[in-house]
Amino acid sequence: MSEAILVLCSCASTEEAEKIARKLLEEKLAACVQVNPGIKSYYHWKEKLEHSEEVQISIKTTCEKWDALETRIKSLHSYEIPEILSIRVDQVSAPYLEWFFQSIN
Repeated sequence: MSEAILVLCSCASTEEAEKIARKLLEEKLAACVQVNPGIKSYYHWKEKLEHSEEVQISIKTTCEKWDALETRIKSLHSYEIPEILSIRVDQVSAPYLEWFFQSIN
């Protein structure tokens, strides 16, 4: 059984975030995607300090699906270098984990 991970990705708009969420779910690359609007990001870009309002998506998936998920997000994303990072999930309730694997397989 593959390990569960949480993937974070910031998007330029709610529309973009929802489009990515739908595609990942339709293609069974994610068990669940949460769309979190109103994120304020501050970062260095092209030698300048920038800030923008973004929409973050939280994606529940597996290590096994990482490569396909990363490729799919890049194909749908408007950013030159999208934020796509994963966090290993150490503890999960048994009922949620059962639902998670049923949903993604």
